[in-house]
Amino acid sequence: MNRSLVEVEDLRVEVAGRALLDGVGLRVHPGRVTALLGASGSGKTTTARALLGEYPDGARVTGRVTVPAGAVGFVPQQPAAVLNPARRVGALLRDLARLRGGGLPEVRRALARAQLDDPDEVLRRFPHQLSGGQQQRVVLAQALLLGARVLVADEPTTGQDALTKRRLVAELAALVRQGLGLLLLSHDLEVVRELADEVVLLRDGGVVAAGPAEQVLAALDDGPPRVPAAAPPRPVPARVPPALPVLTVRALDAVHPGGVRALHGVGLEVGPGECLALLGRSGSGKTTLGRCVAGLHDRYRGSVALDGRPLARSLRDRSRDELAAVQYVFQDARASFDEHRPVLDQVARPAVRLRGAGRAEAAHTARRLLAELGLPSSAAARRPAELSGGELQRAALARALAASPQVLVCDETTSGLDARTRHEVLEVLVALRERAGLALLLITHDLDAARALADRAAVLDGGRVVGAGSAARVLRRGAVGAAG
Repeated sequence: MNRSLVEVEDLRVEVAGRALLDGVGLRVHPGRVTALLGASGSGKTTTARALLGEYPDGARVTGRVTVPAGAVGFVPQQPAAVLNPARRVGALLRDLARLRGGGLPEVRRALARAQLDDPDEVLRRFPHQLSGGQQQRVVLAQALLLGARVLVADEPTTGQDALTKRRLVAELAALVRQGLGLLLLSHDLEVVRELADEVVLLRDGGVVAAGPAEQVLAALDDGPPRVPAAAPPRPVPARVPPALPVLTVRALDAVHPGGVRALHGVGLEVGPGECLALLGRSGSGKTTLGRCVAGLHDRYRGSVALDGRPLARSLRDRSRDELAAVQYVFQDARASFDEHRPVLDQVARPAVRLRGAGRAEAAHTARRLLAELGLPSSAAARRPAELSGGELQRAALARALAASPQVLVCDETTSGLDARTRHEVLEVLVALRERAGLALLLITHDLDAARALADRAAVLDGGRVVGAGSAARVLRRGAVGAAG
């Protein structure tokens, strides 16, 4: 075997007396894939960031991390965190290409290798005008432009439709064959089986299994599952559609700055206690539609109404009751939290600000919601940087629920969650629909989540609804092929 490009030996990372990692070791070799597995909070991202020399504030670090200077490219689970929101993608990537004597042809080639089908359109946009999946592929293109010899990919298939996921896996495999070393962090065992040569399994910051991929994965299949494969929650029983929808969207035409059309005449309705799944490939307009509903994107014609009353386009013009009534759970949970304040305080804030609850009552509500979603008080007392992406995703959902909304827009809420946590989150959403009459707009590539939650589904392509009907019928039809 070739000499390793990256070596991690007996790595321990401790913050305020709590061990995030304890004795972790791994190697990444040129032309090979090492996969890091483990539940949310097991230490995968902390290990990956150690390769970049990045540790939480106040961390006490022992052990050894050996990485050649400038050799590592990083594709984070929350890609918006490493993209400059004030610069168009084209300007950013051309600057990177110039560092290695390249130009626009090299930029277009890197975007194509990262599975972005329309490079020129992507180059004209700002990062916030891209879907989460497109942002992730732009960051991959950055790493390719900079000539990374080792790529750290944190959940690279999260938020990707099935077609893009297959193509991205094939491209990663091709890069590895050309000599790239890949450290893959993933909950997607199908992707791990396809790509990994070695697997390191983490639990509570320690290594519980390591070795050839076939051997470790076979042990997971044969023994008590350390990465649990929970069955999806029971589907919600079919119900008679409500006479009056709580959310109504009519003839929505949305544009991005510069006049780029994102939605074309979209209409939908969601009733109380009902779930509508929005399906479609990355960049099809799902997130833009959700943001219009929530008042986060105001460049549109048409109408968004709550209980038959038009909502202001911008959340800045909505009343406190209207803000509480429509809540949005972002795909990039980390970017939606203030890094300087404890998570519990931020989860409790909507109950104080939007519902007028006292601080003690709001804190009690926040603890209850976080516990229902599997996040203990000890974790909630920490700052966002001390939690994993999956833990923050659960906290973001709890924060939205603290406002007691009528409509909840979930943008890839199950992305980046291990199987057991994903199951718990879906069960909570099912219970809320049945108990509280919550109207749910579910933006997802997770077809199992759509089957478990959705009454109806709509498929978007190029900003248009190209298929709609009962979830069971749409998920059986070929129209959903691009979405899943």
